Amino acid sequence: MVRDGYFYGMGCLLAAGVIAWLAAWSYAIPVLLLAAFFLWFFRDPERQIPTLPGAVVSPGDGKVTDVSVVNASGSPRNRISIFLSVFDVHVNRSPIAGVIRDVRYQRGKFLNAMGANSAEENEQNIVTVEGDGRTVVFKQIAGLIARRIVFNFKVGDHVACGQRVGLIKFGSRVDVLFDHDAVIQVKLGDRVKGGATVLALLPINQPVPAGTAGEREAH
Repeated sequence: MVRDGYFYGMGCLLAAGVIAWLAAWSYAIPVLLLAAFFLWFFRDPERQIPTLPGAVVSPGDGKVTDVSVVNASGSPRNRISIFLSVFDVHVNRSPIAGVIRDVRYQRGKFLNAMGANSAEENEQNIVTVEGDGRTVVFKQIAGLIARRIVFNFKVGDHVACGQRVGLIKFGSRVDVLFDHDAVIQVKLGDRVKGGATVLALLPINQPVPAGTAGEREAH
């Protein structure tokens, strides 16, 4: 369980105890139910991380709401959007192994995370990870209910594929942007699991055998 679960859950349990002491246990039932919800919401299950070469794994649990090609920094990039409802696990994971090259927090609105405009206008944390010569960007995007985005790493840190990197509190969205030549493994409407579901396969850069370049020049 994420530490926040104990903070919210224990706080509600303490409040329920005070209410029961001052009034009656029947009045404390709604607060006890809220405590149970918080303890459940902040669950953090273990996941089997795929070991496929070039795999881009889902950074979060939820439903795939968009699979498209967008223009990013002047070049086409695949984008997969995943909507996290309040019933999904909200722990976020790194989509690939590599080095964090950029972390940029962007303040904004709190529109419905399923809306097309939320990807650009909502408050979000934009993370760039570089690994094996490929760059993948993923966004932690706030929604109608979400008001707190947590990211636990900084530029220069190394992350493993599927490693826990943060969370978004309550309903939200995560976007993943990667190279246009990747092979997409999911479709619109699919349910995915953070760290476990392969969203796409990036082409693997094959190393050039020693002496090959020299042989070509000789010919």
